Amino acid sequence: MLRLSILLVSLLGALALGAQVLPAPDPNDTARFLAAMPLAKSSPLYALTNDPAWQAHSDYFEHAFSKLSRGKLAKLHVWQRQYLPESLEPIPVAYYMFSGPDFLYVDQFFPNASVYIMCGKEAIGPAPDPLRVGNLSWALQNLENAMKASLTTSYFITQEMKVDLQQQQLNGTLPILYVFLARADKTIRAVTFVRLDSAGNEHESAPGAGGTPGVRIDYTDNASGREQTIYYFTTDISDGGIGANPAFMKFCSRHGVGVSFLKSSSYLMFEEGFARVRNFILEHSNIVVQDDSGIPISYFDQNKWNLRFFGGYVGPIELFKKYYQPKLTELYQVSNPAPFDIGFGYQWDFRKSNLVVAVRQ
Repeated sequence: MLRLSILLVSLLGALALGAQVLPAPDPNDTARFLAAMPLAKSSPLYALTNDPAWQAHSDYFEHAFSKLSRGKLAKLHVWQRQYLPESLEPIPVAYYMFSGPDFLYVDQFFPNASVYIMCGKEAIGPAPDPLRVGNLSWALQNLENAMKASLTTSYFITQEMKVDLQQQQLNGTLPILYVFLARADKTIRAVTFVRLDSAGNEHESAPGAGGTPGVRIDYTDNASGREQTIYYFTTDISDGGIGANPAFMKFCSRHGVGVSFLKSSSYLMFEEGFARVRNFILEHSNIVVQDDSGIPISYFDQNKWNLRFFGGYVGPIELFKKYYQPKLTELYQVSNPAPFDIGFGYQWDFRKSNLVVAVRQ
């Protein structure tokens, strides 16, 4: 019995030692792994890149992101330099309400913001760790499924994403943010889970520890060397949600005036139940870039805002047809809008897409 006890203690000690020497991958390595990008041989995740599941994942993402980069994003950059060069200037903060994890497009339109503040009802999830995923093939396929619509039509399908983000072992919005950062040639320096107290103050916190949950990702843009930060918060920004918990809007107010980006926001700000966030955007933005699902055009006082129109307005898709804007049709007819031959928002057909740029006078 004594020898058996000694053997068991030795075995447990060895297992514990093995667990200690297995380093957890840093967030940047994890982001590159999830984004199916090359890793250094010294990375603890390197061995997993030999797994057929990861190699299939790599083939899928290489094709999807290459097609996106060569097509829609290349067109966007040409259009941006001609029609919206001010979006390339350094700005203090970019607000993207109702964003979910869609960092891709706010980064494309406003690449030089110091801080990006994003929010949605989707949970953040724990820090992803591929070394502890039980079924890698299943998890990576679910990550692909959660991102498929955004890579093809430019927006997340909320109901589909909700299922995928809850079911996969790489769950929550954080894995998607990681993928977009890695694919945009960013190096993640630190990932910090935070919560907001009732006054909107930020505190470092364990995931799900109370308050308004969020995550801060500090990263470096490799092309420019600029150090930047994303915040993503899980919160309800309806009037009722803000009334019950104003912490997120107080946090945003601390960051002052910047720019706002709105895309595929379900026409929520057409409803009076979203007046508070609509007013916040109008009061805290020098530039608003949006499709027709953002703020109704009637809320932009033309004595305060210069409005520029791009593409063509054919009205909302069938699901949102009640939000048709006669005034926007009129403005498109008299403004001789410049082209915008890019599928954007709910109008993924580039021949029907629209973009409105509002610049404060």
